[in-house]
Amino acid sequence: MIGIIDYGMGNLRSVQKAFEFLGVPAQIVSRPNEMEQFPGLILPGVGAFRDAIQEIRQKDFPTALRDSVDSGKPLLGICLGLQLLFETSYEDGEYEGLGLIDGDVVRFQNEPELKIPHMGWNAVDTVQAHPLLEGISNESHFYFVHSFFVRPTDRETVIGQTTHGTQPFASIVAKGNLMATQFHPEKSQRVGLQLLRNYANLVEESATIRS
Repeated sequence: MIGIIDYGMGNLRSVQKAFEFLGVPAQIVSRPNEMEQFPGLILPGVGAFRDAIQEIRQKDFPTALRDSVDSGKPLLGICLGLQLLFETSYEDGEYEGLGLIDGDVVRFQNEPELKIPHMGWNAVDTVQAHPLLEGISNESHFYFVHSFFVRPTDRETVIGQTTHGTQPFASIVAKGNLMATQFHPEKSQRVGLQLLRNYANLVEESATIRS
């Protein structure tokens, strides 16, 4: 069973439906004390960083999220959920994130004829092998919707990279049991479903090891 964290800003149902299609039980979690029962968690997100981190704090999720990651449970961030894992975002100001991964969140630089937000299908180049990408070819296309991207301090956390205009950015990151994508796997058809299946397999393996 995978828990999808509901802090008020996320495409919860589409993520849940993707797991249902794969035959993987997934349930929406609206309270921090409910997180303990799930061997794996999803942190989704759409919208503004400032509003999202405020909602997360108001609903007392930060401590529960850190405790879950420290316990060894896999956590997958999606889109804004990826950005929230970082230390600082410069979206319409400067805001402190969860700080689970070192680095910041910045906006794409303007370029002639470059569309911002970055919206639509784009290729992900594999930077290093990872179980999350099992069965997924290099330069597979995933669906993106974002104007900001993460800059990890440690480049070893970058698993996949994408280029918008002339600007490369980290589109998949991983740090131990913490993983995240800038794109929406639940909207990325076959390859997106494969990535979610890989994540579910990692959750199952982790639960077996920790039991």
